[in-house]
Amino acid sequence: MEDKEKLPFITKLLYGTGDFGFSMNNSIITAFFSIFMVTVVGMSPGLVAIIFIVGRSWDFINDPIIGHLSDRTRTRWGRRRPFLLFGAIPFGLSFILLWLSPNFSTAGMIVYYSLAYIVYEALATTVYMPYFALTPELTDDYDERTKLTSFRMMFNILGSLTAYILPLLIIGPWSEATSHSVLVMAVVAAGIAATPLFLVFAGTREKKEFQREALPKFLPSLKAAFKNRPFVFGALMYMFTWMTIVVVESNLQFFILYIVQRQSQNMLIMVSIFVTAIFALPLWNWVSKHWNKRSAYISGVAFWAVVMMVLIFMSPETPLWLILTLCVLAGIGVSAAQVLPWAIIPDAIEWQEWKTGERNEGMFYSLITLMGKVGMAIAQPMGLLILQLSNFQEGQNVVQPASALTGIRLVIGVVPALLLLAGIVMAILYPLSRNEHHRIVEELRERRELRKQLRAEMKPLPGVKETI
Repeated sequence: MEDKEKLPFITKLLYGTGDFGFSMNNSIITAFFSIFMVTVVGMSPGLVAIIFIVGRSWDFINDPIIGHLSDRTRTRWGRRRPFLLFGAIPFGLSFILLWLSPNFSTAGMIVYYSLAYIVYEALATTVYMPYFALTPELTDDYDERTKLTSFRMMFNILGSLTAYILPLLIIGPWSEATSHSVLVMAVVAAGIAATPLFLVFAGTREKKEFQREALPKFLPSLKAAFKNRPFVFGALMYMFTWMTIVVVESNLQFFILYIVQRQSQNMLIMVSIFVTAIFALPLWNWVSKHWNKRSAYISGVAFWAVVMMVLIFMSPETPLWLILTLCVLAGIGVSAAQVLPWAIIPDAIEWQEWKTGERNEGMFYSLITLMGKVGMAIAQPMGLLILQLSNFQEGQNVVQPASALTGIRLVIGVVPALLLLAGIVMAILYPLSRNEHHRIVEELRERRELRKQLRAEMKPLPGVKETI
């Protein structure tokens, strides 16, 4: 690939910032919404699971619609960037709705939080769906995309790290949380999350050639995605990996509070995981470049699965240095799980264009995030239901029975390991190699060059009116 075709550093950096807000808000919800509902609001884990299931159901329809709309959008700013400009502020405001504490009945609480979740996810989709779809439109180079995704994942992991630090700084221990301190945290997080989207709008440019393509139709775009074998296996890899991340994030606070009883070192534990994940990103770039994305993914998530299984044997008597060592090792695996599934997906879009002559990035990325949300809709309630069945006790400053501690260990170690194993199976079946992708990209470049030449030859002479 020629140097002139590579992305400037500033473009990668500004594009990467956009994932900070999505990651931070989603990680706050994943990590703390359950414990907020159980401790501050006072609802049982089973009822919280119902809220997650109901609240996320709209996304199964919402994601493909927004993805398709972004594919059909044509403006002077491009197809994707207008969504970032006009959707950033509503996205931030909708986050605050989740953290209010209205004085309703139990049924009223279920209705309110379910609706608040639907509103948040709908407005979040209008900005992060077009944002994700920008990736294949910025570069078509196999390794350059991994670098671009690494910048995005660097800010994604920073967002996750901030998601653990910010609430602890503002709220303090959840055993002492109040509805006011939670609301202050939500307002601050909402403002922080919306700001990077304006940087992405200002710092990126979409390729004009994709704006000249025919407007895609919904059903053919949907069918094309499911006929795309690299996309299907890549999407399943992403789903199982994301389910693992959700299960771990949702229950990590319970693990710290009740299994190792290290709430005073909560922030240190979080930092050790996520800072390691950031510094491990170049490692997975190197592995992907010298092997391929599939092999890098398999080795990374297999390593992470082993670490999570070891963690379940920790106890309050375990030395802090050993806990932190395992957290550092887990961070290396988290890094691979974050960057590699996303780096694989853009390659499948070239495969579709090579096969059909069409590009439907918005639809493809909408289905990817839909798969993630299907996984989340399964994984997070599943973890809560396991806790419910293990006789987990809601409320602040309670002593959990031995069965509940076993339940926490299951959702921290055994369940993540099984999900990662499923992702490895999908990676083994993934059919698109580095060499195959290079061949497809070269063929597509030749086709585009030929189309440019044909368009140039068909232009009317100066002063002659074109007829159709």
